[in-house]
Amino acid sequence: MSFQRATLTIGDRMPQHDVSRQPEPPPRSGPQQGRHQAPESGWAAIRQTWSDPDRWIGIVVAAAPGLVFVAVNLVASLYPAITAAAVTALAGLGYRLARRQSPRSALIGILVVALCAVVAAVTGEARGFFLVPTLIPFAVIMACLATIIARRPLTGLLLNRVTGGPPDWYRNVALRRVHLTATGAAIAINVINATVQVIFYERDDTVVLAVAHAATGPVFATLVAVTIVAVRKTLAAQR
Repeated sequence: MSFQRATLTIGDRMPQHDVSRQPEPPPRSGPQQGRHQAPESGWAAIRQTWSDPDRWIGIVVAAAPGLVFVAVNLVASLYPAITAAAVTALAGLGYRLARRQSPRSALIGILVVALCAVVAAVTGEARGFFLVPTLIPFAVIMACLATIIARRPLTGLLLNRVTGGPPDWYRNVALRRVHLTATGAAIAINVINATVQVIFYERDDTVVLAVAHAATGPVFATLVAVTIVAVRKTLAAQR
């Protein structure tokens, strides 16, 4: 789920690519290079992604419900923590609407928080709040593997429109190779994430679970940004 949310937020804010245009020459360095200039390398994409304060705010908004849940549970009890997490998720949606931003990622976050709250309430355990986030990496791994087997890697399905790739991108050997690499990286990240969350779920360590869940946002946002640049460079080299 974090991968999909990162795709929505980064994809919406990365400069759009027009495949009908010839590649423009690299921009001159200097103060006149705009913040919305398309990055020329993976490192430039990473710097551009995290130089935008709105992205940091988005990460905080996404991570806040879990962190608030843990904090309130430590000082109060389970049900006040559930209420606080729900209120925080709704506040995040209100913040996005007030700034006239796309509410999609916030709505996905509210759905996840609602599922987490239901599980925590039913189980009566604080760690139950993190059962759904612990299971999500396994679902993403399965989705990645299924799309690789189908020869349509997941990042291609999610990012082709954003990058301006052709409708039959999966028939393009170079493009498919880029998306195979990116989807493989997503699998590796989710394997690590799943391992960490399962270990600490068994240990009933909600603090580490909240931190691990919050950390997936920046990691996948970085992967998405680098993938977009790699695809666009591949497209430019083929023209």
